[in-house]
Parts: sequence; C-alpha cells; structure tokens
Amino acid sequence: MRPGPAQFANLHFANSIWQHNTAEIMGHAGTSVDTIHQLTEFAKSIQMVPIVLKKEQPGYVLNTMLTPFLENAAYLWGAGIVDAPTVDQTWMIGTGAPEGPFGIIDKVGLRTFYSIESQRKGNDPEYQPILEQLKAMIDRDALGVETGHGFYDYPDPAYERPDFLV
Repeated sequence: MRPGPAQFANLHFANSIWQHNTAEIMGHAGTSVDTIHQLTEFAKSIQMVPIVLKKEQPGYVLNTMLTPFLENAAYLWGAGIVDAPTVDQTWMIGTGAPEGPFGIIDKVGLRTFYSIESQRKGNDPEYQPILEQLKAMIDRDALGVETGHGFYDYPDPAYERPDFLV
C-alpha cells in the first residue's frame, strides 16, 4: 500500500540538536492524528522535545521567531549603526545568552541567512545594502563556522572569550 497524504508531515530539528533538542512536528490539513502521534513518540524516543504545530507555518516555531531577530541585527550592522560584535555584546549582556545574533548567523551559515533574507527582503530598497554586504562576505568565502570565518573566526570566536563582555 502506498502512503497517502494522511501519512505526510514535517519533522524539523534545530541546529546543534545534541544541545538544543527540539523536534518541530508540522502536519498539513490532511495529516492524520496517528501520524502526528507517531512522530511525537519517535521524537521522544530519540530524546527530543516534540513541538507540535497546530497548523502549517513556514519557518515552524523557532525560525519564525529567530528570523526577525537576526534580520534586525543585520540591519543594525549593515546600516552602519553599530558593528557586529557590539550587537552581540549588547544581546549577551542584556539577556545572558551565550551568543549573539552574529554568532548564530555564523552557525546557521551566511549562505543560508542570505538566501532567507533575499526571499524576505529582496524587494525592500532599504535592505539592499545589507544584502549586498552579506553577498560580499559570501563572495570572500566568509561563510561562518563552515569556512572558519564569518563575522568571527573559528574555532575560537571572540564571543566565547572571557574578556568579550568586559
């Protein structure tokens, strides 16, 4: 028997799943309750915390919240308001977070971030200079953790050093 629409759903993991063990489960209008239940139990069986969406949402839960956060950080940097380390320092001091938005962008990867931003903000003339600066970084192979250089140098990024928040 071939699977039908009732057996289709999405299972999305966050970056660094060994630390951030969420599994976002998203069905569609025709996904069966049993399929969602099976995915929920599977997520639990691999020590993930299941996050079940009640309806379809591009970006799921985590990325729906994360994208505007990273976008606003990129705006502050790309518009020349403040440099990337200052944005990260502000966020880390203000919230106690272990990294700021540019550390996150480096982990996600600049190509991925650029692709998302091009789709979201590609027609916004105010955002074009930011996209151009991101593209220039990509063209220089400054892709983030993947290449060892992005907004920070890896494997020892400045934001992980004890003196970064001083």
